[in-house]
Amino acid sequence: MEDSVEKYGLDLHCTMILEDYRARWSSFVMMKEIIIAKIKQVLADNGILVTAIEGRIKTEVSLAGKLELKGQKYKFLEDITDIVGVRVITFYTDDVDKIAALAENLFNIDWENSVDKRKMHQLDSFGYMSLHYVCHIPAEIYSDPDNPWINEFPFEIQLRTTLQHMWANMNHDIGYKSGFDIPREHLRNLNRLAGMLELADDEFSRIRTSINDYRRQVTELVANGKFDDVSLNGDTFKNYLNLKPFDKLNRRIAAINQAELHDTSVMPYLSVFKQMGFNTLGDVEKMLKEDSDDAFQLAMHQIGSRDIDILSSTVAVMYLCIVHILKAGGGEEGLTAMFNELNGVSAYSRDRAHRVMGVASNLNLTKGVV
Repeated sequence: MEDSVEKYGLDLHCTMILEDYRARWSSFVMMKEIIIAKIKQVLADNGILVTAIEGRIKTEVSLAGKLELKGQKYKFLEDITDIVGVRVITFYTDDVDKIAALAENLFNIDWENSVDKRKMHQLDSFGYMSLHYVCHIPAEIYSDPDNPWINEFPFEIQLRTTLQHMWANMNHDIGYKSGFDIPREHLRNLNRLAGMLELADDEFSRIRTSINDYRRQVTELVANGKFDDVSLNGDTFKNYLNLKPFDKLNRRIAAINQAELHDTSVMPYLSVFKQMGFNTLGDVEKMLKEDSDDAFQLAMHQIGSRDIDILSSTVAVMYLCIVHILKAGGGEEGLTAMFNELNGVSAYSRDRAHRVMGVASNLNLTKGVV
């Protein structure tokens, strides 16, 4: 900061406000940190991800300019609501309302001085469709006997989406910094682009809502055992695995050698299921019901005579897939394709498939084993 405030040419009243601002600078810094910390905590507690949380303290030069223009409007420094400002930039438009509700519960809102600019309807208003709250920090969430005024001093919270934030910055740079009027045809193109971004903002939120509704529906169908109605994909398979469908067979196989099960992700087998032509969770469930006994018998013949004390928790699904491929007539080629899919193409896959076929030939696994 400059050593003297007289250089701004302000009257005595405004100069006193500026000097008060200087005296409270360190407390403004503290205030900003408190606000950001509280917002971050409440967002984390509610599982809301945002693009950024920005905080700033109005610079002395900016404040002096404001006082020069309309200093008589303010009796005290506390009458200026934007000395401390925090901006929360969200991914989605509906998150603005969620965070606004959290802010209303967290801080004391000065409704008279707050404004919802999203209700603007001008053609060029997109980049300015922020929600602005003027707030105070309530003593319940922070108090300091040495700085009681922190609970009385206002601050601003601005909530906007990433696209709104991007557009506001771009439009400010293009439209104002040059100091020239923008030709009408260029303004029209800018407004068209603003409309496209506003539609994109709304569409992103709509798509997320639809996806979340789909996931809730899938979770309900899986929980109710309606596997034939659920398409097989990454999301649905994860929901299915939450039911631990392969645990019983894993334990049976591990008991052969009293082996310990090492937890390993089953997700790589999703591509194997796709390779085998599975389309729904019902296909996986059918394999589990029809092939579990044969998978156990194959596992017992292959590992029963070996000194194995640790098994992967994918052992059950591996033997289920082997049995399914053999019963479907896939033979050694089908097994090789499965091992290649899981581990990458290599000669080892064929050798492994050949060894499995050697064991499986002693069992009655229908036409797949000859």
